[in-house]
Amino acid sequence: MVDINDQIEQFFEAYEKRFAEGLAGNAVAEGTATAFADFFVEASPMGIIGGKNDQDFLDRVPKGYDFYRSIGIAKMEIRQLDITELNELHHMVEVYWESFYEKDGEPGSIEFSVIYFLQHLNETLKVFAYITGDEQAVLKERGLV
Repeated sequence: MVDINDQIEQFFEAYEKRFAEGLAGNAVAEGTATAFADFFVEASPMGIIGGKNDQDFLDRVPKGYDFYRSIGIAKMEIRQLDITELNELHHMVEVYWESFYEKDGEPGSIEFSVIYFLQHLNETLKVFAYITGDEQAVLKERGLV
């Protein structure tokens, strides 16, 4: 049996790879949807938003990658994972990302973290909630939007 921390690391390695594929313009909506629970919650400076993992979500996934590409984001890499077991079925994972971009021919990067809440049922991990910082403010500060 694989250790849960190893499973979580593999989950986010696949997440990172899917992000790279999405930034490359490849279809990853189905794979992205499989990482999320049937219903999930986002907490950000925009407020608390709940969403269904449905056709609308599948339709929005490529638009997100299109947006990142349009502002020059070329790559997203995970720098560190901090895993906290909440109980035998639930884990909180703070993922430290580095986002690489090009603006006016000059390379740059932005470091940020996202806190994900995962449920582990039937040997499957699913994101059921996540917390983000003020992404739009950082993008504006860097002149990307």
